[in-house]
Amino acid sequence: MKRIYTLFLLSLFTFSAFAQDEEDNFDMSVSLNSDLFFGFYPFFAGSYGSGSVDFTFYGILWSGGTGGGTGEEAWGNWTEVGVGVGFPVGDALYVSPQIGLLNGSLTSGTSTPVLAEGIVPNLTVGLDTDILEGELYAGYYVGFDHASSTSNFLHYWLSAGYKLNSFLSFGLHLEQLNFTGGNDSEDDAGFPFYVSLGPYVQFADPKGGAFARFITGGDLRSDEQVEESGNDISSFYKLSVGYSF
Repeated sequence: MKRIYTLFLLSLFTFSAFAQDEEDNFDMSVSLNSDLFFGFYPFFAGSYGSGSVDFTFYGILWSGGTGGGTGEEAWGNWTEVGVGVGFPVGDALYVSPQIGLLNGSLTSGTSTPVLAEGIVPNLTVGLDTDILEGELYAGYYVGFDHASSTSNFLHYWLSAGYKLNSFLSFGLHLEQLNFTGGNDSEDDAGFPFYVSLGPYVQFADPKGGAFARFITGGDLRSDEQVEESGNDISSFYKLSVGYSF
């Protein structure tokens, strides 16, 4: 429980520091997502600050995925919530390191869901110009030792695209999810659940706000990696619809 209190106090102190500026701004986006591996999951992300350095927060309701529920193979209503900071780099990049708190049973290996089953330090870098867009995300999911067996994961993606106009953009999306072992795993126990590369297309309100994005791609894993993971999907797709305000 000390880890929980430390994270909570850190977020309060960080928030208090940013709340001093009367000219601060609040931004938030909410999206509904569905993909072939995680299933359906709502996501939100927000920031509060002066623009030079922002307080950031986010949440993911993973409970709708293939491991929803509380059975032996379930993830235990898996939920992720986190805080961090965000700051611009130059005129085109926005960098946001964050740390998330995991709740459920996926990484901790418990038979029932638990609060603070693990943490996920993560980094998001966004690119936005008049004609280019892109995003880099990397998160490392680490389970706390609530049970005899923990599971750790590395999840990352990289997208880069071209804005044909203010309504339509398209590009390429690379995404990978890796199992990286746990407290009772061999040193070489890691393997990818999927490695996808393919196109995406996005439609957005030219005035800002609503957007819809579809991502698809083929699986780049070898036959040996497919067999080891037990996840034999040959393609990947993700649909997102959301609103930024």
